[in-house]
Amino acid sequence: MSSSPDLRTGFPRLGYGAANVGNLFRELTDDESWAVLDAAWESGIRYFDTAPHYGLGLSERRLGAFLQTKPRDEYVLSTKVGRLLRPNPDHDGGLDTANDFHVPADLRRVWDFSEAGVRTSLEESRERLGIERIDLVYLHDPERHDLELALAEALPALEQLREEGEAPMIGIGSMVSDALAAAVRGADLDLIMVAGRYTLLEQPAAADVLPACRETGTGIVAASVFNSGLLASSAPRRDGRYEYGQLPDALWERLVRIAAVCDDHDVPLPAAAIQFPLQAPEVRSVVVGGSRPAQLQQNADYAALEIPEALWQNLAAEGLIQASVATI
Repeated sequence: MSSSPDLRTGFPRLGYGAANVGNLFRELTDDESWAVLDAAWESGIRYFDTAPHYGLGLSERRLGAFLQTKPRDEYVLSTKVGRLLRPNPDHDGGLDTANDFHVPADLRRVWDFSEAGVRTSLEESRERLGIERIDLVYLHDPERHDLELALAEALPALEQLREEGEAPMIGIGSMVSDALAAAVRGADLDLIMVAGRYTLLEQPAAADVLPACRETGTGIVAASVFNSGLLASSAPRRDGRYEYGQLPDALWERLVRIAAVCDDHDVPLPAAAIQFPLQAPEVRSVVVGGSRPAQLQQNADYAALEIPEALWQNLAAEGLIQASVATI
């Protein structure tokens, strides 16, 4: 890319979600994290998303150190507000594995949806990143704290930051469709991050979130498109993890049917998973994770793979995706 992305008219179609470089699920060294980020960049990824929540600030620090070596006008950067990081008086030397991050639990997350809290969160993210301009700021998981307070205080605070030029674009990130739809209709948002609710495997966001975005002109960034890894391989496993528990039988049967249709068209299941959300005009970008350089290059290849229209038509004919998606 030779010029700054125009966020009003375009957005990188593929992004990297930097939770893994915050030591999600397993520890990465600084060198390993750098190699992952470098692979993302070399594969053409130019949108990077992070959050204070990811590794208690480690993701922001590592991502910021990497992006400081790149021309600022050549990438889009987003982070999140809503949780402040503060010293943990109960730290006993253990790790933050209760939140799946392999980092010392010497900090704790403190919810703060006040205007002062939102402003403080953004400023502290800038400091950790070492980057002043953050293109997109999401309110993170508002329903886990207080959705009404989010609508009353946090989102208006983000709107004010955008008015002041401190946050060019604003939104929320959530894996709960009701919260996403309420936020879209309750505030003037640019983009929302829909995590796991609009995927090839299941599309509950199609019932309320997509129509709300269509009405308001709000764009969507689709995240967790592999459904906890279930769609990350062309040969799904029955013992795969589904969010916070075991995979329900009905979803497993649906997954087997989707994989069979993909196989009939010689399309790798992960390629279909990455490209499915982009069939909806409301979806501007798909964010994928990864903790190994090869995964980043593979995901970029999957995103660029030409997929026959007949695949979407067949999936729709079998009731596995909405028929309207197949005709877009």
